[in-house]
Amino acid sequence: MLLKLYSENPNPRFIKRIVECLNDGGIIIYPTDTIYGLGCDIFNSKAIEKIAQLKGLKAEKANFSFICYSISQISEFIKPIDNTIFKFMKKNLPGPFTFIFNANNKTPKLLKSKRKTVGIRIPDNLISTDIVKELGHPILSTSIHDEDEIIEYPTDPELIYDKYKDIVDIVIDGGFGSNIPSTIIDCTNNEINVIRQGKGII
Repeated sequence: MLLKLYSENPNPRFIKRIVECLNDGGIIIYPTDTIYGLGCDIFNSKAIEKIAQLKGLKAEKANFSFICYSISQISEFIKPIDNTIFKFMKKNLPGPFTFIFNANNKTPKLLKSKRKTVGIRIPDNLISTDIVKELGHPILSTSIHDEDEIIEYPTDPELIYDKYKDIVDIVIDGGFGSNIPSTIIDCTNNEINVIRQGKGII
């Protein structure tokens, strides 16, 4: 199914339909403020394993991130952080950043790395954050790649749908995406350490 939503004002009826799909263990492709993401309910291990298979990975080694809709929701899944990190997040979120934190016990095992860390995003995109709000907890976030080595990330939702319509349950057309991924910042030592420079500029 291809659903057209507008990032300035996502249709609540469509958001509900997407959330029903996620609650049933469905897999979606959705827009963010960077590239299009492949996602599911973070508490559905079968859906996570299916996404890992689609990407040719083992779920426990995939290092998937997830989407939250607020900093307070992030705090539910991570170990305490110091005030400097908190202020930095407040200044830059929502935005094109993935923060790596030390995960607490509420983070599903399949989403923790061997180091017991987890990547979390709050995109500046109402479609993805409205889905998380309506669902009541985060959704998985992993990029979809293009075979074209120059483009790397597909940006046209109709072409994405043509490729994935038999593999995923819903593709959300939120307009053309970016082909620049998020900036990744490691905060696990209570320091701001940029490990991948992407769209987010500090």
